[in-house]
Amino acid sequence: MTRAWTLPTLLVLCGAIVAAGLTLQGHGALAGGELLVFAVLAAAHSPLVFPRSISASDAERRSAADGRPIVYWRPGCTYCLRLRFRLGRHARRAHWVDIWRDPAAAAAVRAVNHGDETVPTVVLAGRARTNPDPAWVRARLR
Repeated sequence: MTRAWTLPTLLVLCGAIVAAGLTLQGHGALAGGELLVFAVLAAAHSPLVFPRSISASDAERRSAADGRPIVYWRPGCTYCLRLRFRLGRHARRAHWVDIWRDPAAAAAVRAVNHGDETVPTVVLAGRARTNPDPAWVRARLR
């Protein structure tokens, strides 16, 4: 759980340090802007941006019932973030599984990626695709 928040925490701390330095130099408005930039970056790389994660077993069961894809992801992954933003409001239709929270999910990703935990890995109808085109995933969500 704490690993998912490491990058966002470091971004906020760096932003606070930069803002403090700028404030000491008398650049208060610039310091506020810099702190805001770091806070936005921290939020974008946090688990808050993604739909609520479920376990791999729940995702497999739900996907078998409704035919929706399973997206294996991890916080801090820029490719996962890209996929999430490009899916837009359709992202909530997929079953999202955080591989850092679920060891079974990490094992499933390693099994289809030759031992690597490469994400995003999207599984649909038993077939896995690693880092697929967001347009392909969006088409499967409709």
